[in-house]
Amino acid sequence: MNQTIDTSFEFKDVTDTGSFVGMGSVFGNIDQGDDVVLPGAFANSLQMAQKSGRMPAMLWQHRPGEPIGAWQAMTETPKGLEVTGRLAMKTQRGAETYELMKMGALSGLSIGGRTKDFDYNAKSGIRTIKAYALFEVSPVTFPMNDLARVASVKSIDEFDDVTSVENYLRDAGGLSRRDAKTVISSIKALVLRDASPDQSAELAAIASLL
Repeated sequence: MNQTIDTSFEFKDVTDTGSFVGMGSVFGNIDQGDDVVLPGAFANSLQMAQKSGRMPAMLWQHRPGEPIGAWQAMTETPKGLEVTGRLAMKTQRGAETYELMKMGALSGLSIGGRTKDFDYNAKSGIRTIKAYALFEVSPVTFPMNDLARVASVKSIDEFDDVTSVENYLRDAGGLSRRDAKTVISSIKALVLRDASPDQSAELAAIASLL
C-alpha cells in the first residue's frame, strides 16, 4: 500500500521558466503524524533512479493522472533531501502550480511511496523511518508538517544585483561559486564586446562596479 508523508520543504527559488531547487525531506524532524525520516532513508531509491534514468514523479496533490513537471535531480545532504525540478509551464496544471506558488497560495510539499524499514516507539508513538521507497513528490495545499512551506518564489526579472544572479546560477544551475562568477564575467565581456562605441564607455563604468 502506498503511503504519503508530508515533509519539510524549502523552495530556494522558482523562476519564470518553472525551474526550482530546494530542500525536500528534512531529516530528524517530527511531523504532525509523528514520523521522523533518518539520513539514508532515500539512498536506495536515488540509486535506482540514477541507474534507470527515471526520477520519481512530480504530481499534483498525489494524483497519478496529473503530472505537473519533472524532477531533474535529487540528492541526500546532511540536512535532508535536496531536489531540483521544473514545472511544465506549457500545461494548464503546471502553469497554475507556478502561479499559486508565486503568490503563496500553494506552499506545501509531500512525498509519496512505501516505508520499507522503520522503528516504532510504542511509548511516544513516534515512527522513525530508516528506508523509504520514493515514488513521487507532490506540491500540496495542506502539509502535515507545518515546516513544509514555500520559502520564496522569484522570477528572473526580479534579480536586483549580481549576488542574486550568482546565487541563482549556483542553486538552479548547479554551478559552483567559482563557475557562477566565471559565467557572470563572460556575460560582462560579451556585453562590452557587442556594445556600440557610444555605449562602451558607459557600460565599462558599470561593469567595473560588478
